[in-house]
Amino acid sequence: MGSQVLVALGLSLIGGLSTSIGALFVILNQAPNLKMLGILQGFAAGLMLSISFLDLAHNAINSIGFLKGNLWFFAGVLFFAIVANFIPEPTLAPVSDSKKKTGDEGGKDIMKKHRSQVLFSGIVTAVGISLHNFPEGMAVFLGSMKGLRVGVNLALAIALHNIPEGVAVALPVYFATQSKWQAFKLATLSGLAEPLGVIIVAYLFPSSLSPEILEGLLGAVGGVMAFLTLHEMLPLAFDYAGQKQAVKAVFFGMAFMSASLYFLEISLPEEMSL
Repeated sequence: MGSQVLVALGLSLIGGLSTSIGALFVILNQAPNLKMLGILQGFAAGLMLSISFLDLAHNAINSIGFLKGNLWFFAGVLFFAIVANFIPEPTLAPVSDSKKKTGDEGGKDIMKKHRSQVLFSGIVTAVGISLHNFPEGMAVFLGSMKGLRVGVNLALAIALHNIPEGVAVALPVYFATQSKWQAFKLATLSGLAEPLGVIIVAYLFPSSLSPEILEGLLGAVGGVMAFLTLHEMLPLAFDYAGQKQAVKAVFFGMAFMSASLYFLEISLPEEMSL
């Protein structure tokens, strides 16, 4: 058991740390302007919505039934809606306020508020991606139990799947902080949730955690991610890219992640699913 856990842990590190590759794509280029940032935030929102509705919530409903799956999902929404009330949320300065300032001072003040809001969105994205990486780590562990070939194939599929997630985390952090290290660090930390998922499932599942509770918790994670996306990321995309461009980016992100989840699913044995 110990050697199998170590193998699964190593494979999950390969998959999880691919978020660092996505971060490298971001930090090797200049920080984008606000419009491009809005488009990319819309793309990231599409990734998160696809994971939430078409993966986590969908699987929970299929596994434990429509009523229980929805109860878990909306419990996650309600939980984070309450938590969000206690999180200080930076907001953009009203247009009227900005007109009171003149020259560089006003421009710098507005940009500071933009960066503050974008940083908050980046942290929110990192939290959502980290929550999503837990079940991926569990899948790598269970796949490794089926055999090394299955574990390796799954880890490689997850690695490709995680690269755009690293972009989604690193991009707003880099824009807001202008720090390549902070962007790289946060994206990498979000990927490390994956080996943590291996550790959790190796020592808690299935002896102490029933499959029904596990599926319900993942459904609740879907609710948390949906709330984070609609509450934080989507308004930011609309503000910076405009409604039409942002909506197009959202659906492109959803299509991209849906394709990624499909290729991830077909890499699993028939008796397993994410």
